Amino acid sequence: MTTVLVTGPIGSGKSTACRYLSSRGYPVYDCDSRCKRLYEEVPGLKEKIEEELGIPFSELYRIFEDESLRLSLEAIVYPLLVEDLKRWKASKEGFPLLFVESAIALDKPCFYGLWDSVLLIDARKSLRLKRNENARQRDAIQSFDPSKVDVIVRNDGSREALYKQLDDYLQTKI
Repeated sequence: MTTVLVTGPIGSGKSTACRYLSSRGYPVYDCDSRCKRLYEEVPGLKEKIEEELGIPFSELYRIFEDESLRLSLEAIVYPLLVEDLKRWKASKEGFPLLFVESAIALDKPCFYGLWDSVLLIDARKSLRLKRNENARQRDAIQSFDPSKVDVIVRNDGSREALYKQLDDYLQTKI
């Protein structure tokens, strides 16, 4: 089984790419969605976060403005997410190719070793800003070291062009 990390800056098209891969029958683990599920499923997690961060859970958006809050949240949530991802991967035995979508995993050591290769979805900044108004703010806290990336897919054109690049990529994996 090969696991591919699908990463890239906000607004680049990671989610669009992963929805396409999923539609082709490949299992996709979406770290953002799974993390939100953990908030609901893990007893006492929201309360622990509020206690540790000293803010109401409804103000969690503040982590993008305050590095100490973000790091505190990561210390609480990422170990749970890593274990959840490991369980998910174990449940996908028999699938030759899995995908993990995450904008942050490439720079977080706790996730290292959970993928075999890295697929970076990228787009020019002006386009990413049009796609997602939060791109400017998030760019300041995200980085993508090219030396850690195996393949880059440029998503500056149509969805069909993105899908064609993904199909070409899949041909190298099958």
